[in-house]
Amino acid sequence: MITPRQTLRLMRINFVLARHGLDEIILTAHIFRPIRFLIYVSPFYWLRRRDAPRGERIRRALQDLGPIFVKFGQMLSTRRDLLPHDIADELAKLQDQVPPFPGRAAREIVEKTLGKPVTELFREFSETPLASASIAQVHAARLNDGREVVVKVLRPGVERVIRGDLDLLYLIAGLAERYWRDARRLRPREVVVEYEHVILDELDLMREAANAAQLRRNFADSRLLYVPEIHWPLTRRNVMVMERIHGVPVSDVETLKAHGTDMQKLAENGVEIFFTQVFKHNFFHADMHPGNIFVDVTDPARPRYVAVDFGIVGTLNPRDRQYLAENFLAFFNRDYRRVAELHVESGWVPAGTRVNEFESAIRTVCEPIFNRPLKDISFGQLLVRLFQTARRFNMEVQPQLVLLQKTLLNIEGLGRDLYPDLDLWKTAKPFLQDWVREQMSLKATLKRLRAGLPALRELLLETPARLNAILQQLSEGKLQVGLESEELKRLREALRQRVRHMYHAVTGGALIVSGALLLGLHGAPVWVSLAVAGLGFVTIIWGHWRS
Repeated sequence: MITPRQTLRLMRINFVLARHGLDEIILTAHIFRPIRFLIYVSPFYWLRRRDAPRGERIRRALQDLGPIFVKFGQMLSTRRDLLPHDIADELAKLQDQVPPFPGRAAREIVEKTLGKPVTELFREFSETPLASASIAQVHAARLNDGREVVVKVLRPGVERVIRGDLDLLYLIAGLAERYWRDARRLRPREVVVEYEHVILDELDLMREAANAAQLRRNFADSRLLYVPEIHWPLTRRNVMVMERIHGVPVSDVETLKAHGTDMQKLAENGVEIFFTQVFKHNFFHADMHPGNIFVDVTDPARPRYVAVDFGIVGTLNPRDRQYLAENFLAFFNRDYRRVAELHVESGWVPAGTRVNEFESAIRTVCEPIFNRPLKDISFGQLLVRLFQTARRFNMEVQPQLVLLQKTLLNIEGLGRDLYPDLDLWKTAKPFLQDWVREQMSLKATLKRLRAGLPALRELLLETPARLNAILQQLSEGKLQVGLESEELKRLREALRQRVRHMYHAVTGGALIVSGALLLGLHGAPVWVSLAVAGLGFVTIIWGHWRS
């Protein structure tokens, strides 16, 4: 049911588009058909101006519509292979050239939040913003000890606007699920839920500061990426104070080249940073548009990225990470059979999917992109074709991976601008091979085993009581089973795997303990103790591999 507030918001969207001469979008969008007749009675329709370039009209419309639409434009601005150059150039201005709110208002917010006059908090504070974005803007300042910092301040009233737009997105998602045949497979409501979590997290600058501190620790000993230091005493939910950095914007390719920057190294480092964050750290910067990335060219032969704006970060669960790594490697090795099998095993496509047909479809889409430089590959077109393939096999969108997909698009856009001849596959494949090899190593296996021991101990202790409860319910006729056959099959297989894993873990652990005890007994040969313990390790590894 559309509420009056949502109706008014839909009307405003139409009026904004009409005011900027974009009424052709309204007239062709199905979602606006019920109210599009109102456009013709609007004065904006009759007085609209079309003398401004189309890119400028689109940018201004997105700015007027608010933060969520601005962020959509920011993402599009990195996809120059999908957009005409004039539109891409205009949308790029949304990255850090959103019209600012008054500097005096920012000063008042800082003073009210921190409880002191700006003159006491800082030696210097500039009311003229350094940059202005859709959710906050940044002001230059200097601490009383002389250190240069930036002060990030949330826009007044931004939370109310964002929550209103989120309500509208839920409405659109609901209408899509009701009237669009493919919407249920794409799960628009779940995608909106994921986006809601992300966008609301951006409204808490304490959370952003914590994200920055984590990334700084992750790359503390790395020459790949520098993360500014947070000044915690002056950081609150709507105000954040951070070390001021100096560098060349990553989008300023001409300046980078003028400094003699090794552009190939810079592009390859960007790929390595992405895969390091996703697979090694499992904590990745998920808003890597050009406005948030700078380059330290102090040593042009070894350029270093500098990141800002940490409001959006992403993590993956272990299963998703392992799945993605194996998928990437299978793609790199052109093992399309394995790609198809992984999709079925993960449940992304229905269990009854014919693997041979799915394999052939994936090969048809992916084979043309190999052995070609990045400048000749359009991942946008590849995604469109994969989308068409997914429709054939009823593959569902995975909302938990939306952030990762968005980040991949940003990475490709940056790589295309910096070094069009970058061989993404050649750069990424060795990294993924090393990571998968490391995950299968004895050290990693023992680490996972050690981490799982407390849970295993609890399971062993609780199992008798649980079995007794189940038997009691059976004897009293209270146990009911209401599982569908497919769910029952999955449960049985999961139980089999768990029992096999538990059996090998317990047996292996017992052998290791026995070996240790034998080693402590006088007269027992050392080789016998080592052999028993070694057999225990082999049993555990074998069980892990089998399960």
